[in-house]
Amino acid sequence: MMQEPNNLNLSQCHVMAIVNVTPDSFYSASRSEALSDVEQRVERAVNEGATIVDIGGYSSRPGAADVDVEEEWRRVSMGLEAVRRVERGVVVSIDTFRSEIVQRAVDSYGRIMVNDISAGEMDDKMLSVVAHHDLMYVAMHMRGVPTTMQSLTDYDDGVVEGVVSYFRRRTAEIEACGIARNRVILDPGFGFAKSTEQNMELLAGLEMLGALGYPLLVGVSRKSMIYKTLNITPDEALPGSLVMAWEAMQRGASILRVHDVAATRQIVDMYYHYKPYAR
Repeated sequence: MMQEPNNLNLSQCHVMAIVNVTPDSFYSASRSEALSDVEQRVERAVNEGATIVDIGGYSSRPGAADVDVEEEWRRVSMGLEAVRRVERGVVVSIDTFRSEIVQRAVDSYGRIMVNDISAGEMDDKMLSVVAHHDLMYVAMHMRGVPTTMQSLTDYDDGVVEGVVSYFRRRTAEIEACGIARNRVILDPGFGFAKSTEQNMELLAGLEMLGALGYPLLVGVSRKSMIYKTLNITPDEALPGSLVMAWEAMQRGASILRVHDVAATRQIVDMYYHYKPYAR
């Protein structure tokens, strides 16, 4: 059965497994289009130590094709059904900016976590739906939409202050819509309306975002900030991803959203074994 997301203990870092039920996500190994493939991916992720499974039916990479509501729901429901069949007590998150997808998921499968790349700004009903069902809500920073975001990388006071200022305002709006403060998780949105250099700066300044008092989700796994820096492909970017995961934990991340669960689980476990010895 699925674990109740609202009981998730964020005092230590969780590994969130990416399960893309899409044909066009930027990292080809994360794509799963058939129910049997999705089931296998979920089963493997849970066996390798994921405590959260994040199901996405709409690729947000730059240049990705638009997906209508019915097709997104077909994909997301396939992922939810796969988790229900595996029945391993994992928390389920759905990666969507559409309130209708959230409502259908709750109606069909019960309470889930919502991972919204737009922090509720691409669907004016999202926050009210999340509030009505008292859902855990990940609000991500992004400018524009996926097709325009990479042209919106100018930050007057620097990217860190830009993201922190945005969330000071947006969290107040989120809570004013009825979402309890202890249900909100912030994602700085690595790769979304940020250059490679800005992504590095943002990770280095992550503690400034953490100072707002919300748990932080960090998703840098195999992203261009790593493979472009190293002049490699996403397929070759696991070591760089693990270095960034360790740094994110040092700077306060509560959730790591990753493609490679087993390797990241080792990083998380080693971090907590080592931490008492750190000076």
